Amino acid sequence: MSSRVNNTEIQVNDPDDVRNVVLVGTAGSGKTSLFENLLRARVAGYRGEKSDAERLSQLYLASLVTGDVVVNLLDAPGNPDFVGELRAGIRAADAAIFVVSAADGVDGAARVLWEECAAAHLPRIIALSKMDAARGSFDDVVEELKDALGAGALPTHVPVRSGGAGPGAQAVTGTVGVLSHRFRDYAGGGDPVLVEGDERHAELVETHRGPLMEGLIQEAEDDELMDRYLEGDDPGREYLLGDLMRATAGANLFPVVPVVASSGVGTEELLSLIEFGFPTPSLHPNPTTVQLTGEEAGPPPTDPEAPLVAQVIRTTTDPFAGRLSMVRIFAGTLRADASVHVSGHRSFFAGAEDATHPDHDSAERIGQIQHAVGSRLVAKDHAIAGEIVMVPKLAHAGTGDTLSDPDHVVVVPNWRTPEALLPLAIRAASRNDEDKLATALQRLAVEDTDVRLARGASDQLVLWTTGPAHADLLLARLKDRYGVNVVQEDVKIALRETFVAKASAQGRHVKQSGGHGQYAVVTIEVEPLERGAGFEFVDKVVGGAVPRQFIPSVEKGARAQLERGVVAGYPMVDVRVTLLDGKAHAVDSSDMAFQMAAGAALKEAASDPTVTAVLEPVDLVEVTVSEEYMGAIMTDLSARRGQLQGQDADGRTVVVRALVPQLELARYAIDLRGLAHGSGTFHRTFHGYELMPPHLLP
Repeated sequence: MSSRVNNTEIQVNDPDDVRNVVLVGTAGSGKTSLFENLLRARVAGYRGEKSDAERLSQLYLASLVTGDVVVNLLDAPGNPDFVGELRAGIRAADAAIFVVSAADGVDGAARVLWEECAAAHLPRIIALSKMDAARGSFDDVVEELKDALGAGALPTHVPVRSGGAGPGAQAVTGTVGVLSHRFRDYAGGGDPVLVEGDERHAELVETHRGPLMEGLIQEAEDDELMDRYLEGDDPGREYLLGDLMRATAGANLFPVVPVVASSGVGTEELLSLIEFGFPTPSLHPNPTTVQLTGEEAGPPPTDPEAPLVAQVIRTTTDPFAGRLSMVRIFAGTLRADASVHVSGHRSFFAGAEDATHPDHDSAERIGQIQHAVGSRLVAKDHAIAGEIVMVPKLAHAGTGDTLSDPDHVVVVPNWRTPEALLPLAIRAASRNDEDKLATALQRLAVEDTDVRLARGASDQLVLWTTGPAHADLLLARLKDRYGVNVVQEDVKIALRETFVAKASAQGRHVKQSGGHGQYAVVTIEVEPLERGAGFEFVDKVVGGAVPRQFIPSVEKGARAQLERGVVAGYPMVDVRVTLLDGKAHAVDSSDMAFQMAAGAALKEAASDPTVTAVLEPVDLVEVTVSEEYMGAIMTDLSARRGQLQGQDADGRTVVVRALVPQLELARYAIDLRGLAHGSGTFHRTFHGYELMPPHLLP
């Protein structure tokens, strides 16, 4: 293959000619700049993409050719609000370039991203960006990397500065290979020049050669190398580079490469490691599959001749162009104009159906298949196992859905989606917007599997989002893509009323206006029940004071009044209503009259403000955080009126449990990030209702 492409079709015939690589890093790490540099180095005429809010919030795909392989580069968002896009990228990729800013170091958010990659067993190269702005020496930064990410972070290249090895104003002009002793010089401004290193370069790599050799011996499991190393025999650069590639592919050794976005330093080094050190799709395990019966079918083979198994990694929608789906092919061959089976079965893996993204099966015909060459989409007639392609106008397939052979239907599990824990309450700004809102929200849900739609208190429409950036993005999409204007509202909390003391009252509904009148009198007693008990009705009428046919009417009327609220308009719960006595009229009594009398009796019983109270919903919150932030988390939970329930420690991580009123959790998804410096997560489940302090009553 050519090392450069001119926006023409890239046709792959063997999965071993493909490398699928996701770039991972925190916001501001220089990840997207590196992504653009890699493309400029191999795609002739590539000028880059604008970095707007949409671009930085979604998984972005572009392909290039380097040496003899096609590299599908995925740029994953760095903002924690879009961790779902990151996990989608990890599902699609077989390896990762992990970008760390040498100027900022490894913070809690970066460690969280590293663990995401580790959980997927992705081989990783660490691209140490912003080396020209590093506050310490390269050796100091490497030690910090090892402390934060593990001893497997070992430099394979060392930066060379224009005036020597030390940091400061001197520009980074190139790198020298720790194993090869070759110097790649980027100072000329054009293509970098690769030359043999001199004595000065040998001094730069001396500190790192021993640890790297020992890492190779351990991770490549090369006994011959160990013997030759102990005997002082130099096995040669080609032999050592072979071991480096095997160790890198095994996801136990993580080469560290210094990069500088402004000059392109490190670009060629990364491309070489991608080509020779990252696994092919055949070597990286495919996800397991299940049949529609729920029976496990195992991982499909990375074989173009096998039955088709592919997954929609992400979906974008456009009001004019329609849907565009990014698809990773795990097995078989996807052909234009072919029929496929579309399956979406979250319930297989979550244990319950997702109302926002319900289970579904359908038939779909593939139209075009497109390859993302640089910033352009180029049509191709088929794509084989291991490729990532774009498929326009899939009518039924949403993000996470499986495309499979109609004669061999299977389902690939979804990646773990983040919990949407930040509520955003909205309403249509006008009647015209109201007519369009439902359709727009449906399209948003197809594109974004991280959003959850729900009806809250008083039938309020609530979008559950992953954070403020996610919420802002959804609002912008509603307005800009679908022309829907909405108004934000405060999220209403589903309060309840209850009785806290026993009370008795009589209710009358007596009207006479000619003809049949309305007549019913009931005497009731209301008493509180324990939390969560609900409603209980007891009949203690004796002597037929209330005819038997009207006793169900009393219960029905009581239930209806409790649902409407008795004091402040909130539903009333956890009470027992006992019917003690009443009166009826032979002609004027009716079902409706006794319902109305029961409601009046409840209102009268609640007229004493000391016998009723308002309840607020309380959630059980489990916060997972680094041990160093545990004190701040516990103090904050207490300030939120939380009742601490305990904690569990697992190494450097602590899980803190507390019962916290929902009123105090509206912004917790935002506040936790500040408290834990981006390293904290939490989960909330409804626990029950508790008395609300009177001074907080709305």
